[in-house]
Amino acid sequence: MCRLNVPLIPPMQNRLAHLALLAVALIYGANYSIAKVVLDGDFIGPLGFILLRVIAATALFWLSGITRPTPAPAKGDMARLVLCGFLGVAANQMLFFSGLDRTSPIHASLIMVLTPLLVYLLSAWIAWKPLSRVSGMGVLIAGAGAAWLMAYDVDHLGTGDWVGDVMVGLNATCYALYLILVRPLMAKYEPMFVLKWVFLFGSFFVIFFGWKEFADINWNTFTLPVYLSIAYVLIFTTFVAYSLNAFALKKVAAVTVSIYIYLQPLFAAIIAVVLGKDSLDINKLIAAGAIFTGVWMATSKAAEKQG
Repeated sequence: MCRLNVPLIPPMQNRLAHLALLAVALIYGANYSIAKVVLDGDFIGPLGFILLRVIAATALFWLSGITRPTPAPAKGDMARLVLCGFLGVAANQMLFFSGLDRTSPIHASLIMVLTPLLVYLLSAWIAWKPLSRVSGMGVLIAGAGAAWLMAYDVDHLGTGDWVGDVMVGLNATCYALYLILVRPLMAKYEPMFVLKWVFLFGSFFVIFFGWKEFADINWNTFTLPVYLSIAYVLIFTTFVAYSLNAFALKKVAAVTVSIYIYLQPLFAAIIAVVLGKDSLDINKLIAAGAIFTGVWMATSKAAEKQG
């Protein structure tokens, strides 16, 4: 009889990576509602919002390395950095915020469930590797839990706009490719070094598309909640979340990073309950159990060895 030894606790060197990914899931889980404060009020167009976000993040990443000068990337890595800037910064963020502006947070978060599946399938296809049964089952179980959490209230399913849904789906594809392509760079360089170049190259694409909406911003109409929402997106959703993801990518596989997307709707529900905007029921408990079970299966050492 074949026994599968799956550790209940990740190895010591990976624990901080998993804690970082939990923090990222919490940050992004709150981002769906916080970003809508700005977009729904028409204070900033989605592309202008992204330009503001990318400019701020690029400045923070470059300032964070000012005390430890590093050489320029190797010439052979420049093309990959440019592609990662396009996929992980420009296309990813512009498609997500443009899609979120047109559809509901429920639809956006539901479609983002595709990301780990895409990472898993694309990684196997690019590397010509067989799919792991353990991690594959984990992806499916966690995906089913996330889908149940967001879809059991059928009244929400008719509120999305299909154009926005398609944009968020394309965003999921771009982000999946970014995670796969950027991981070799994270293994070769320091995470912050990679991110400052990725954001610099990504900003060139964003400026081209977002300058008009950025120039049209009427700052005098902003209220305190709008300023706080923008600050959250600029600092936490961009600088902090990308930094934590980059740190995790040095320790664990891209599919492990992407699987934590399944925790975002769970954290969003918990935040809503704490704020008194939602209630805890049996549907959320079932979904939570499935999500945590799937995350554990897909990120276990045995799953990574098989995949």
